Amino acid sequence: MGDATGCPPASSLRSAPRLRVVTGDITLLSVDAIVNAANSSLLGGGGVDGAIHRAAGPRLLAACRELRATSLPEGLPPGQAAATPGFDLSARWVIHTVGPNRHAGETDPGVLESCFRSSLRVAAEIGARSVAFPTIGAGAYGWPPSAVAAAARRAILPIDEDGAGSAGARTAQIWPEVDEVLFVAVNTPVREAFESEFADVL
Repeated sequence: MGDATGCPPASSLRSAPRLRVVTGDITLLSVDAIVNAANSSLLGGGGVDGAIHRAAGPRLLAACRELRATSLPEGLPPGQAAATPGFDLSARWVIHTVGPNRHAGETDPGVLESCFRSSLRVAAEIGARSVAFPTIGAGAYGWPPSAVAAAARRAILPIDEDGAGSAGARTAQIWPEVDEVLFVAVNTPVREAFESEFADVL
């Protein structure tokens, strides 16, 4: 059980997951789960969303339609996450999450943070020990890569009592079920933003 934020209690904390930042094609990674930067409809789109749907094959769209017909009739809200099988992907699972669209006035970084946190929560539930994230929100939704990286850090690594988060304080983590987290950047500037944010723990 977790606390009111959905985080496991302090007694469950152990060493942090391995963190890696790479540039490449997230659909080719051999990990337990890849995260899809989806839209609320879950019916596919452009960018990473479209690439994942194409690589996973038509069964992924059918699974997303089933989610819409059952547990998510109104679509997936921003900041939340849901899983489907990976089908034709190397990854066993696809975890779908919806980032906030800054161009549409959705400017709360807490929602962006929730994308990472909710995805990790779902990963823990389905037993995915290695998870690859795209840089959620850093593309068409208009978030600066540095803001996305900072949100990811707040979701993945705990902060100290002062809220600042020293490197030492962040060696204990709040996701004991997850062994490895990869951030998959689409270009060098985005990769460098994540490498800078996580420099003390990479």
